[in-house]
Amino acid sequence: MKLIQTNKAPSAIGPYSQATVANSLVFTSGQIALKADGSDELLHEDVVVQAVQVFKNLEAVLVEAGSSLENVLKTTLFLADMADFALVNEVYAEAFGLHKPARSTVAVKTLPRNARVEIEVIALANG
Repeated sequence: MKLIQTNKAPSAIGPYSQATVANSLVFTSGQIALKADGSDELLHEDVVVQAVQVFKNLEAVLVEAGSSLENVLKTTLFLADMADFALVNEVYAEAFGLHKPARSTVAVKTLPRNARVEIEVIALANG
């Protein structure tokens, strides 16, 4: 197993890795809308701004792991408010384009740092 760490995405805010790679699969930790500039500041703007930042963070982690959004097999979205589903879905569709990975979406009571959206993915490495 290989642990993934990049300065182009926010540091882990707990005792975990940004991602792990095993058997040609990348497993990312959930990403929230933290800035990757070393400040680890949460973007408090609307859920669309947060979702865009989440995808930037995911992409940086995937690239470091030798993958990309085009290699994502499965996503899990966590929403603090299911009323945000349609807005996040628009950002999601733009991020993936014609690529349609499997997906689960879960409404949760709260997310770290009171984020409105968190996303984790499983992707092929070196794909």
